[in-house]
Amino acid sequence: MAHQTMVQKIFERHVQDEPFPGLYALKVDYVLCHEITTPPAINDLRDRGLDKVFNPERIKATVDHVAPPKDADTALQYRILKEWCKQHGITFYDLGRHGICHALFPEKGYVRPGEVIICGDSHTCTMGAFGTFAVGVGTTYLETGILTGVTFFRVPETVKFELTGRLPKGVYPKDIILHLISQYGVSYMTNRVAEFAGEGAKTIDMEGRMTICNMMAEFGGTTGLFYPDEQTLQYLKYRDLGMDKYNPDAVAYRKELEARSDREILEEWRQLWPDPDAPYKAVHALDLSTLEPVVTALADHPKDDKPSLGKSVTQQLGGKINLVFIGSCTNGRISDMRVVAEILKGRRVHPDVPLVIVPATTEVSRLCMTEGLTEIFMEAGALVDTPSCSMCLGMKSVVPQGHVCASSSNRNFPGRMGRGARAQLMSPATAAASAVRGAIADPREFLN
Repeated sequence: MAHQTMVQKIFERHVQDEPFPGLYALKVDYVLCHEITTPPAINDLRDRGLDKVFNPERIKATVDHVAPPKDADTALQYRILKEWCKQHGITFYDLGRHGICHALFPEKGYVRPGEVIICGDSHTCTMGAFGTFAVGVGTTYLETGILTGVTFFRVPETVKFELTGRLPKGVYPKDIILHLISQYGVSYMTNRVAEFAGEGAKTIDMEGRMTICNMMAEFGGTTGLFYPDEQTLQYLKYRDLGMDKYNPDAVAYRKELEARSDREILEEWRQLWPDPDAPYKAVHALDLSTLEPVVTALADHPKDDKPSLGKSVTQQLGGKINLVFIGSCTNGRISDMRVVAEILKGRRVHPDVPLVIVPATTEVSRLCMTEGLTEIFMEAGALVDTPSCSMCLGMKSVVPQGHVCASSSNRNFPGRMGRGARAQLMSPATAAASAVRGAIADPREFLN
């Protein structure tokens, strides 16, 4: 079929059936699981006598939200998931090999262009950075995926964002997505998929693309898609595997890519790109060179805090904060850690504003240590914690009531980071600069 968007092409390759007009049964390439949303699905399947899986090699799991468990309840969830994985022969990334699933599973090579991936988590859209239809689902769809390897979707409309130019120094992919959400609102992308295209999109590396796609959830979108290209190839074929050189799954996929020429791989991926006359709901242009660092402002009333309140950092300089958090599935990757270290090196965190840094995965944590970043963080006075979702959703760690947290995470809804706490969203660079200043600060002043 001609005249197709990228998501239409992916659907066409995965359709198994059309049980109702416009509703398609799609073959799932991977079902990804963590210890918060999967145990309820496991328990329900067991209660109904359906304790089986469609293909253990196509299901992967980790512990990420509360790692290690903080109490009896989270320990039980961890145990249920771990024992279920062992029962069915499912690969489980346990403590010491774990990480936030949206950062961990791309590291392991489970996210590939043109695939369909589901997970019981709204930020599964992160993996759309690879040109993957990656979507968060509820318990019913998660159970269906585990049992049958099939999920159900209608073809979403597509909105194209044509990016031109390059990001100026001190401005990052997080600023792009905060800017777009502030321009169009948190519900603009409801039941829609974003395509990020243009010469500007080509300049954004894979970790930056994951940051942008991650916040499609806060944009209201089903998922976001970047076209798989040289950046994708660099990440999947040439990135140092680190400790994953001992991971048979990661090594197998790497060998599969190494057996083929770059040209052959890129030509295959190019077939996923949309047709020139593809039907878009809307097309928007954005010149990346015009952007500044963005920070979400505090609403007049806490109940009105939302991700669409982004404003230039220059409009909010000196804003009062009580705590800084750098991490999450949005911005806990090694590129984020490196820019934070660049700002913190030779400086000290403000004595009144603690800084908590949480690498997204065990591999990121290892790289921070081997590259000397952890030492920089600690010499600056930051607390470096073990990989987990941490303060992002106030489960393992919380922000005190009445405090404002400058955060590199993705959500600033009331009480998200702790009862009565508030959050201002920003890039890791802006968060690091603010930690040093002890108030909202412009990262461009701290970069050479």
